[in-house]
Amino acid sequence: MQTFINTLIENVFPDWNLGVKMAEQWRDIIDQAQAAGRSYLMEHESKAVLEGLGISTSGSSVARSEDEAVQIFRDLGTPVAMKVISPEVVHKSDSGGVWLNLENEGKVRLAYQEISRAFQDKKMVGISVQKMARPGVEAIMGVAHDATFGPILMFGLGGVFVEVLKDVSFRSIPISESDAEDMIEEIKGYALLKGYRGHCADVAALKQLLLRISDFVMKNPDISEMDLNPVFLYPEGYTVVDARIILGTPRPAAPAPVKQDLHDLFYPRSIAVIGASGTPGKLGWNVFTNLVSHKFQGRLYPINPRAEEIHGIRAYPRISDVPEPVDVAIILVSAGMTPDVVKECGECGVRYIVVESAGFAELGEAGKEIELQMKDIADKYGVRLLGPNCSGIINTHCSMVQSIGIVDALRKGNIGLVSQAGVCAAGMLWGLRHIMDFGIIATIGNKLDINETDILDAVSGDENINVICMYLESVKGGRSFIDAARRITLEKPVIVLKSGRTEAGKKAVASHTASLAGNDRIFSAVFRQSGIIRARDYEHMFNLARAISKQPFPDRDGVFIVTYAGSLGVIAADAISDNGMRLSELEAHLKERLRNLLPDYVSGMNPVDYTFSQDAETVKKTIEIGVDSQDVGSFIVVLQAEILESYVDALQSIDYKGKPIIACVAGKEFALQDVIRMEKAGIPVFSTPEEVADALAIMYRHNKRVKREKA
Repeated sequence: MQTFINTLIENVFPDWNLGVKMAEQWRDIIDQAQAAGRSYLMEHESKAVLEGLGISTSGSSVARSEDEAVQIFRDLGTPVAMKVISPEVVHKSDSGGVWLNLENEGKVRLAYQEISRAFQDKKMVGISVQKMARPGVEAIMGVAHDATFGPILMFGLGGVFVEVLKDVSFRSIPISESDAEDMIEEIKGYALLKGYRGHCADVAALKQLLLRISDFVMKNPDISEMDLNPVFLYPEGYTVVDARIILGTPRPAAPAPVKQDLHDLFYPRSIAVIGASGTPGKLGWNVFTNLVSHKFQGRLYPINPRAEEIHGIRAYPRISDVPEPVDVAIILVSAGMTPDVVKECGECGVRYIVVESAGFAELGEAGKEIELQMKDIADKYGVRLLGPNCSGIINTHCSMVQSIGIVDALRKGNIGLVSQAGVCAAGMLWGLRHIMDFGIIATIGNKLDINETDILDAVSGDENINVICMYLESVKGGRSFIDAARRITLEKPVIVLKSGRTEAGKKAVASHTASLAGNDRIFSAVFRQSGIIRARDYEHMFNLARAISKQPFPDRDGVFIVTYAGSLGVIAADAISDNGMRLSELEAHLKERLRNLLPDYVSGMNPVDYTFSQDAETVKKTIEIGVDSQDVGSFIVVLQAEILESYVDALQSIDYKGKPIIACVAGKEFALQDVIRMEKAGIPVFSTPEEVADALAIMYRHNKRVKREKA
């Protein structure tokens, strides 16, 4: 290795001090490239950096003449590859810049001549001569920059796997050991790494390689992109055959996370509504009416210069006229007036401001300018601001409803909902309140100050909340969001619906890694890294929330199916398998108990198909048999919509011993009152077996991850 470094120094940087430590050498390589005005390291430089990190490469010696190339070939004593070295050539394979498997001196001389002729106008530094790496399992890894989450690490298998199948995994840097393991195991080609037709890979060494790259990028903020492609993986170790490092403007140091207690935003002692109205239909009337009708437990102050009282509560012309301190001010005036109102709130000592008005950055530059004015004023007075363009906060545990839409009666619940779209959240609440019990609904709008990470932290810390749903169009918190979510998901599940799942945001980039990193793929990766459950759509998110908020997590993958229709039982069994779960196997003594219960015409032990002789008592006894099995982790119970009401009391009375049950009712929309009764009894009701199997599998995998991370 030292010979390689010495050769590099003698040929490219002859004025280096050979006694400098390896770490200083690779840093000097980067500094010299930047001093020369280059935005990337050439292959021999990139390999020198990697070797300095303890990463094994195929090496690279620089030849400036045919004779030097031949001498290097003789010294290596092995077939070689030759590649052009030029600061003007990034993609060496273009126009004949790479010659492979050169086995004699004649071929080495010919390659030198042809490469020199093809790139004579490209400021060639020389031609790299390097030993041909022995074949192995071909992989690719690298680093790309994401506008939201910063440096992103990529790994996948090379060749057709990456070029055609895009079979790669991503994680936000820095990564942990478990992140590295997940990256390796989640690609579809993982089976090849474990062993296939005599080929396998040193997974432990591969994991350490990923961790070293992550650490390198964290310690060098001017690394913008990297490509290690290909990397040959062997039963013992690996070799990086080609490498490219792209430099950029140093990333700013991540600000130290500042966790502010937002308790009084969610549990205020007093609220002023600036723009409260006594005229039905106006937003100011809606918000104040919600607070009054839901019997908010604190003090209310309507602010309206033309009203003496609203809903029997004394009104004040300005917030500065309120004689007592105000915890939260809700602003419902026109966008142009908001900076002045925010300033007055700050002067009065208001701690939290909720701007429900619209007409800001979502409408263009003029609105954005108003937002910046508000932010400067809020920062000056140390006020935290939610919104603008939001619908406030609902907290059923203190009877606070700030919504701009009229909200009917709510029950106290254990579900938290964080939504970037306020009106959408309010609209869904109208129907969902019948089958879901929300504890907190927080809308964040344009996230001028308080963002999704702040709200996630606050909602997760509420002892009344057991599961959190989030609708996000963007993430402002970046890496801090990942770190917060990773901590929170170990205690409370977080389900996220992220919109904007397209490649429209992808930009042209220099590295192969970055070209694979579409916006939505990065979000999916960081959600997995954080332990977040990603929902496909609204129905999926709320299905999962209903299941998780009402049922325990399965601690094993065996599923027991009870049905009244054979076809639905088969569909459920297929869905279980498709989702990586399996049909449970009852113990011998439990099979005997089940045989004594089954009619003569029923022979299956799982699924158990009772046909139309199924009734509530039979289903109860069958489930109780499954509860006693060590192999049953969860239940799918297919019920008839026409007699659904008859099952409610029986299913509610079973001691499930920590094993979740989800009901499947085809045509449930025609038995909504009975569905609502079942849901209120704590049994989620889904429309199809596929939905149930999907939910149980997600719950099982989440529980398995939490146990692994806590171990």
